[in-house]
Amino acid sequence: MKLKELAEHLGLSQTTVSRALNGYPEVKEATRLRVAQAADELGYRPNASALRLATGRAGAVGLVLRGADELGPHMSEFLSGLGGRMATQDIDIVVTTVASQQEELAAYRRLAASRRVDAMILHSPSLHDERAELLMDLRIPFVLHGRTNSARPFAWLDIDNTGAVERATSHLLDLGHRRIALLNGAKGRTFAEHRELGYMAALSARGVPFDPALIGNSVFTDEVAFRLAQSMLELRPRPTAFLAGSMMTALGVFRAIRQAGMTLGVDVSMIAHDDVFPYLNADNMYPTMSTTRSSIRQAGSRMAELLMQVLGGKPAADVHELWPVELVLRESSGPAPLF
Repeated sequence: MKLKELAEHLGLSQTTVSRALNGYPEVKEATRLRVAQAADELGYRPNASALRLATGRAGAVGLVLRGADELGPHMSEFLSGLGGRMATQDIDIVVTTVASQQEELAAYRRLAASRRVDAMILHSPSLHDERAELLMDLRIPFVLHGRTNSARPFAWLDIDNTGAVERATSHLLDLGHRRIALLNGAKGRTFAEHRELGYMAALSARGVPFDPALIGNSVFTDEVAFRLAQSMLELRPRPTAFLAGSMMTALGVFRAIRQAGMTLGVDVSMIAHDDVFPYLNADNMYPTMSTTRSSIRQAGSRMAELLMQVLGGKPAADVHELWPVELVLRESSGPAPLF
C-alpha cells in the first residue's frame, strides 16, 4: 500500500497522513491514532529513504556505551525494551562503544555532526553529568534514564531509588536489625547517591548510627559482591542484614553467607533490588528473595515512547516520569538474630 492509497482510504490528505505518522504536534491526537491504526491494519510501511527525504530525519536514535561494565545484563534487558518499542515505529538504534569519557563526548559530537541519528538515549548519569550538558549545547534531543542536576530543562525517566531503599532499610529496622550493610553502585552515579540518601534517612529516623564500613560501592557483579560481603561478615560486630544493589549482587552475597556457614533469612537477612531479569526469578530462589522491584525492560520500552514524544514536539521540560518501586517481602528477610 502506498501513502496515496492510505490517505484515500481515510479520506484525508497525504500531507495530514504523513504528518500524523511522523508525530508532528499540530496533528490532533485522535487523528494520529486513527491513522496509526489504519496503517497497522492495512500493512502500510513508509519507504525509509522517502521518509528521510520528506522529514529530514535519519530514522535512528543513538546510544553510546562506555567500557565493558555497561555491556552486562542490565543493559541487555534495557535494550530489549527500547529496541522492541522502537521497532514498532521503524526506528533503528545506532550503538557506539567507547573506552573513555573523552571518547564518549567525542562520539556525541561526531553523531551530531554526521546527522546519523535524530536523538540520543542517555543512561547511567552522574549528579553533574557533562554528557547531558553537551547534548543540550549541541541541541540534540535526548531522554535521560535517571536524573542529573542541571539548570536547564531536559527529558528524563527514573525510579524512586531514595524511597525504595528507605522503605527496605526501614523494614529491616522494624525486624530488629541495626547492623545493615548497603552494597551500592559506583560512587557519583545518581542512582547510587539517591539510594544512599534513602539508607541514611532510614537510619537517622531511628537514631541508628551510620557506620561507613557497612557501605560498599562497586559494579554489580557476583564476584565483587562476594568479596565485599565476605569482608563485611568478618567485622565485629558483623552485619545482620544486607541491602543488595541488584540481583547479580545478591548472588555474591548469598555465596558469602553460605561460605561463612550461615543461613539466609535466619542468621543474615537480605533485600535485593530486582530489575526483573527473566532468567533470575526471586520467587525461584531458595530461600525466596525479598526485593525492591522495578522492570528495567519496561523502562527501556517507556524511554522509547518518551523519546518519540520529544521528537514529536513535546517540550523536554514536560517529559518527566518518576516511577514508584514495589517492596516485595519474601523469605530472605527475617528477624535480627540474637547474639
